This record gives sequence, structure tokens and C-alpha cells, in this order.
Amino acid sequence: MTLSAVQKDNPLDAVSDGLQPRLIAMHLIDQVLQKKRALDEVLQNDPDYKSLPDRDRGFARMLAATTLRRTGQIDALILQAMDQGEIPRPQRLHDLLRIGCTQIFFMDVPDHAAVDTTVRLAREKQRGFVNAVMRRMTAEGREWIKGQSEALNIPEWLYDQWVNDYGEDGALAIARASLSEASLDITVKREDEIMIWAGTLDAVKLPSGSLRRPSGGRIEDMKGFEQGAWWVQDASAALPVRLFGNVSGKNVIDLCCAPGGKTAQLAAAGAFVTAVDRSAARMRKVYQNLERLGLGEQVETVISDGSIWQPKEASQFVLLDAPCTATGTIRRHPDILHLKEENDQMRLIDIQARLLRNAAQIVAPGGILIYCTCSLQKEESERQILQFLSDNGDFDIVPINSGEIGGAKDVIDENGFARILPFHMAARGGMDGFFIARLRKL
Repeated sequence: MTLSAVQKDNPLDAVSDGLQPRLIAMHLIDQVLQKKRALDEVLQNDPDYKSLPDRDRGFARMLAATTLRRTGQIDALILQAMDQGEIPRPQRLHDLLRIGCTQIFFMDVPDHAAVDTTVRLAREKQRGFVNAVMRRMTAEGREWIKGQSEALNIPEWLYDQWVNDYGEDGALAIARASLSEASLDITVKREDEIMIWAGTLDAVKLPSGSLRRPSGGRIEDMKGFEQGAWWVQDASAALPVRLFGNVSGKNVIDLCCAPGGKTAQLAAAGAFVTAVDRSAARMRKVYQNLERLGLGEQVETVISDGSIWQPKEASQFVLLDAPCTATGTIRRHPDILHLKEENDQMRLIDIQARLLRNAAQIVAPGGILIYCTCSLQKEESERQILQFLSDNGDFDIVPINSGEIGGAKDVIDENGFARILPFHMAARGGMDGFFIARLRKL
């Protein structure tokens, strides 16, 4: 439902009293849950959202993202307040109650404002019902929520894998950490300017070398962005490139390069990069970012399928950041909880295996292959690499040591792989889930 259509359902001025950002949040939720569109795609292309003032735009995004993170808990609370076993219909009524519930329990919105705006956005014949449900939640819901588990928000197929991989306690810790809003992490182009930009951007330097500041505000408006002094990149995602060591003057292949953060890192470190990606649209964004950063001349972009593409000659350095379910990034992309399914994972596991087989041919003898994913599931990561090593006797593991990744000893496993979980470095704001393996071709 478009914003104009929603407004017609309400005989009031929908642009006043904080109603418009709430309407748009409902629209964003509908686009993800019903139309199965990625939230970032909707935010980038929705004219009503983009036309909001900065403060309202931030509120609408936070309201939609928080609802998507907490949908399982929210729906359980709604059903309890209704004393019914069936979700409310039509869909618009359900989403309206969802955003009301989100504001009461998971955002810093006064109860009276959450109840009032939710009732006013309801169609006239539904207002009595909405008022009753909302007021019961404000009266009793905080006791109900004490008995809830954060696991309610995780799809059953996914949570079962986390339990299998990390145990009950580990899975619950991942679920809890995945529900927090992620900080904004930044990679500075010139290492000798890191502390300068830390001060300019009011950020702190993490042990790994990334800068971190609270999320919020338009990235494009921040100092240094337009002049290409830095780019946004989660601290976990910035680690794999560091594990190559000195790449200045070396040729490096980035086999699945989009969105381009690792390609930019390699180029900024002085490497000559062949950046491969099968998507022309994603490659355009990579190219635009490289041009903004002034790194385009060091990168050759190739639009091709990394599972079959072959270079003219093998390389000493190959990076394979494989496509995956991206469940380690739920903090940043809560829509993953609703868009990814178990069948998607099975398809991606096959793609990862094919990419690894081709990467094995591209690496020169004595060369380094780094494989990484932002998936939390070991089927896409640890077990994928162990199977690859079983099938390819000419590769062995080059163990990662904690000094290479900012001193984080607890993320190195018994194989010498790095396994980062969302609750790692919790005191500093957590991390995106990530897996990294470094291999050498014999």
C-alpha cells in the first residue's frame, strides 16, 4: 500500500503530529514482509521515505528496523493482548498493531504517544479494538515480555542450526546480540590519518584499526565522505584483507568483490586488484565508490561469474568473500530474518563450493587463498572449508593469530580459523558475525 493510499484511509492530516513517519514505517514493513524486498533497497528508492525531514526519516527507519528485528516477540504480545490464537486481519491492522507494540516496548516513545498515534492511524471502525489492545499492552505487557525468549525472533530452521553449531547458550547469546542496533564502522583510506579522522568524526579507534561511532545521520553529509577519505565497512569485514600481509605492488584477485569494501582496502594498501563480480548493477556501485575514493586506477573490474572466470595467469593472492545467507549481519539488516530461507542456504552452499573449486585453480603455487563469509552457520564456513581441504590435498591452513586481528584471542578456533560472533567485543558495541580461513597452495 502506498503512502497516499494509506492517507486516504484516515480522515485526518496524516503529515502532522508524527503520523507520517509511522505510516511510512508501516509501508516499509509491508514491502519487506509481503513483497519480499530488501529493506535497504526500499529505503534507497522509496520517494515518500526520502522526502521526510531527517529526524522523521531516522524515526521511520528505526521503527521499521526494530519491528523487523523483534517480529516474533511482537506478534506473541499482540496475540496475548487479544486473547486469541489468530493474528489480526487485514494485514494493515496487523502491521499497525506491530508498530504500536514496537514503540511501547522497544523504543523510547512514551506510552500515551504510542497509543494515541496508533489509534488515530486506525480506520474508524477498528479504533475501539486498537485502543483496547494497545491499552492492555501498556498495562500488562511489560510483565509478559519478561517471560519471552529472544529466540522467538529467529526462524526455527536458523535457530536450530545455531543450537547445533554453538549449543543452546551460544545460540541464545547470538540471538540477543543480533537484536541490537549496530554502530557505524569506518575504514580510513590512509592509515596515517586514522587518528585525524577519529577526532573529526567523533569516533574511537578499535584495536583492529577500524573507526567506530554511533549510527545515525546521513553518511553522505559526514566530513571526509565526498572527498573520499574513508568508506563504511564493518570492523569484522575489514579483517580478511589484513591477513594477506603486505600487498603493495602485488596483483590480487577479489573474486566476488561487491559491494567493494575489500577491493578498496587492497587498492589503498597499494595492490593492483582484479575485481570480479557477476552483477553489472553491483559492479557499477563498486566502480562509483572506487572513483569517489580515488582508487579506480589501481583496479580492473570484470563482470563475470567467479565460479568459471579464469585470469590470464594465476595469482599469489586470491580473496573469496563468498555469497552467503549473511546471518552475521542481522544487526544491520534485520530483513534477513524474513527474506532468507533454508532452501536459500542450500543453494548458496553449492555456489560457495563451486567458487572454491575455481579459486583453487586461480591461486598460484605458494600463493594465499582467503575464504570468508558473513554467515554464522558452519555449513557455509568451517565445514565448507574442511570439505574443501579434504578434496584438495594441495592446500593447507595458514593459522590466523590474534595479533593480526587486533588481539582478539577468543575468535581463533582450534583449526586456526577466525570465527567472530555478534556478541564478541560486546563492551565496544559488538561485531558482525564473520568467518575467515587462510589457506596456502602447496
